[in-house]
Amino acid sequence: MTFSGKNVLITGAVRGIGREIAIKLAAEGLKVWINYRSNPNAADELQTLIEKDGGKAAVIGFDTADEEAFIGGIKTIIESDGELSYLVNNAGITNDKLALRMKKEDFTSVIDVNLTGVFVGCREALKIMSKQRFGSVVNIASVVGQTGNAGQVNYSASKGGVIAMTKSFAQEAASRNVRFNAVTPGFIATDMTEKLGDEFKAAFIEKIPLKRFGSPKDVANAAAFLLSDEAAYITGETLKVNGGIYM
Repeated sequence: MTFSGKNVLITGAVRGIGREIAIKLAAEGLKVWINYRSNPNAADELQTLIEKDGGKAAVIGFDTADEEAFIGGIKTIIESDGELSYLVNNAGITNDKLALRMKKEDFTSVIDVNLTGVFVGCREALKIMSKQRFGSVVNIASVVGQTGNAGQVNYSASKGGVIAMTKSFAQEAASRNVRFNAVTPGFIATDMTEKLGDEFKAAFIEKIPLKRFGSPKDVANAAAFLLSDEAAYITGETLKVNGGIYM
């Protein structure tokens, strides 16, 4: 892949999908800004791994749900590098429970991180990228933002909002040569899914046409493509990475 820009900020980059995106983009030659909220050791370990393999990385800690902290983080990147070429909004949380038992704070806490935080990142990136007349943003949403899911009213709403918001940002930013796209992962094999019972996993796999869970690398490859020059004529799109479970 080819990239006209030089650096990328990845939120929630220390584990799972975010970590694989960081490794992939560093291997493609970008300087990766590794964002973390509460695990500086994991961020430092990832930076060391990337640099050991010849890549460039820097660590930056802030909570994406904190607007001022997010703005300050992007300011730090600009002061260091003079630009922000790419952004991957990956940070997200869950707080699953049935809607009848879900309190308002259970709903808003997920919205604050998964939707409002992504909005702030997109808005601030667009300010910088508009001046550069170049940039690309990928928002990591979810298949449940397209299908819904029992027990995840809050999470589904947040990810559905990300998909719609991505399209709106894409329309506003296109004249400035800034692109916004989304990726919707399906069931991805992570440390979290490893804790699920074998019977549950087997039953879920039966529903997936490709008959397997995805890997974080599958999502990382999709995100890297959408950021890259190879996707220069793609904006406002939602790329499904779900093994065919939702077509």
